[in-house]
Amino acid sequence: MSIASWPESERPREKLLSQGAATLNDSELLAIFLRTGIKGVNAVELARRLLQEFGSLSSLLSATLPAFKATPGLGEAKYAQLMACTELARRALSEQLKLGDALSSPQQVRDYLRLSIGRREVETFVVIFLSAQNRLIEVEEVFRGTLTETRVYPREVLRRALRHNAAALIVAHNHPSGVSEPSSADRVLTDTLKRALELVDIRLLDHFVVTGGHAESFAERGWL
Repeated sequence: MSIASWPESERPREKLLSQGAATLNDSELLAIFLRTGIKGVNAVELARRLLQEFGSLSSLLSATLPAFKATPGLGEAKYAQLMACTELARRALSEQLKLGDALSSPQQVRDYLRLSIGRREVETFVVIFLSAQNRLIEVEEVFRGTLTETRVYPREVLRRALRHNAAALIVAHNHPSGVSEPSSADRVLTDTLKRALELVDIRLLDHFVVTGGHAESFAERGWL
């Protein structure tokens, strides 16, 4: 049954306008983005199939172009739109971090990191440089490695922190395996970074291990 034949209160677009975007489920929101379905399948059903095929919304948002195009009815134009939506969300979160205290909005930090590096296919080490008021100064991808590891040099992190005149840092790296449990090497690196930064009176506030669906905090575990 086409969406046009549904009761108006159940159509995704009308439901969003009357009740707000938060009332829609993932399939309904994705259907608004898709706009149309394919032969014999309306947009909501196509959205459900996509979510089932990719496993989750975050996996869909980080899909490669070949994987996305493998679904009938989807092509480069919709892929470009989807990637633009993801980038807009990341930039909006970045703006919010610049306006607020990073410590008072840990969920925004998590969301930003998941969108930025959570689905990377190689390990990427990111540093968030903060002012004395914990306001965002800059975010930099400092190191990039392989599928399983990346080499991080504390001296380089320290050099960049001094260049930005940062008073505090949050660091993060992704696990392409999808497992967010920190490794023993992650803990050693964190301790080394913390000691190096303390020598120049810079605080290490947190270290996140990030996947597409989660960001594990060292600070919340009491490891900092």
